Amino acid sequence: MKSLCLSLCLVLVLSHIAASQTIVETLPGYPGKLPFKLETGYIGVGDIDEVQFFYYFIESERDPAFDPLVLWNTGGPGCSGFSAMAFEIGPFTFDVDAYGGGLPSLKPNPNSWTKVASMIFIDAPVGTGFSYSTTTEGFNTSDTKSASQIYTFLRKWLLTHPKFLGSEVYIGGDSYSGLIVPIMVTNVLEGIQAGLEPHIDIQGYVLGNPVTDSYIDDNSRIPYVHRVSLISDAYYEAAKLYCNGDYNNIDYNNTLCVTALQNIKECLLQIKLTQILEPQCAFSSKKPQDLRWDVRSQEANTVEFLNNNKLPELRCREYGYALSYKYMNDKNVQKILGVRNGTVETWSRCLKSLPTYTENINSSVAYHKNLSTTGLRALIYSGDHDISVPYVGTLEWIRSLEITVFDEWRPWYLDGQVAGYQVKFMNSHFRLTYVTLKGAGHTAPEFKPKQSQAMVDRFFARYPI
Repeated sequence: MKSLCLSLCLVLVLSHIAASQTIVETLPGYPGKLPFKLETGYIGVGDIDEVQFFYYFIESERDPAFDPLVLWNTGGPGCSGFSAMAFEIGPFTFDVDAYGGGLPSLKPNPNSWTKVASMIFIDAPVGTGFSYSTTTEGFNTSDTKSASQIYTFLRKWLLTHPKFLGSEVYIGGDSYSGLIVPIMVTNVLEGIQAGLEPHIDIQGYVLGNPVTDSYIDDNSRIPYVHRVSLISDAYYEAAKLYCNGDYNNIDYNNTLCVTALQNIKECLLQIKLTQILEPQCAFSSKKPQDLRWDVRSQEANTVEFLNNNKLPELRCREYGYALSYKYMNDKNVQKILGVRNGTVETWSRCLKSLPTYTENINSSVAYHKNLSTTGLRALIYSGDHDISVPYVGTLEWIRSLEITVFDEWRPWYLDGQVAGYQVKFMNSHFRLTYVTLKGAGHTAPEFKPKQSQAMVDRFFARYPI
């Protein structure tokens, strides 16, 4: 009773604006009552709770009392938690094949991670999805500030959900979250050391195709595209020679380097950077005028399809994303989800930019290095057909942590078939498992859902992958 009273007092201290919760039992376009527990809501952070984070919470469909609790951060920055929930690891997805106009329909995802864990999907940073600020200044944030705010969100969420105070907790995310999650985990550990309530039983973290170090990630792209035969030996050797192996810091007076990189970019012009085997559905571009790798420009312009009642015959993944814009901007859907009227003008799956967001972290390697002394467990995975954050770069920074290899590179299996490859690193204070998903792209569970679910289930259960 004393502990409960303390928790309630902390909720009052930490909250100026009452957190709101909505239990969603049905969704437009989903057949019948939802077979899982879905809760949406807002939790405020900041001096006057000016930042209002919107979240989606799904209890584990197996055993919420036993299964872990995972706070999932979608990439971007500026991609809604709904994107990860509906297109990657949540309990439903859009029925793209059945779309014939009107409001899109939903169908169950049998390979949802909510089958094995309770999941919180957050719209973060502020300005993403349905999250908003009550003040203009509240929209100003950065990598480090956002990580701190999400940590505060987690503390307050746990206090309003005491049922999960004893759960094992993992922090997860993919893509740009590779910079945010290690900072968040550090914040959690510092809070535990400082005796902050509630106590969070953090066990580790999970990252997929994580943006980690701008120099390592970006410089691994050209070796990767050569490895998968998208460029010739001659182009690769020229780039290595004339650019001195640095494809990030380009000297535009070095014409031999610029020419080598220009030849490589032309080879990749119609290659989808996030999954090299899938069709490129962005509009054809003219000869590139610069040498930057713009991943976001390769997502099809979804807006022009919003009023169409039929998707194009070429079924590209990006056209499925268009359905989320139509669905989530429907006023009835927003009402059912408990979205506050007038707080967000238009919902976006992924914002092209966040003008009030400062990217103030170029590398999270030092955070990983510090976490390797903490007793935590880490799962890092990569879809091996991704150019934007190639697996070879991820392996490079993992090896730079200088953690002893415990289990050498070898295949892992599902249904008697090779699902990918893994290597395990271990010291007396830390366990890191690195896994590839064979044939997957940037958001790996989106491409290999069954394999990704098996991977994470085994990891949470401490069972060999």
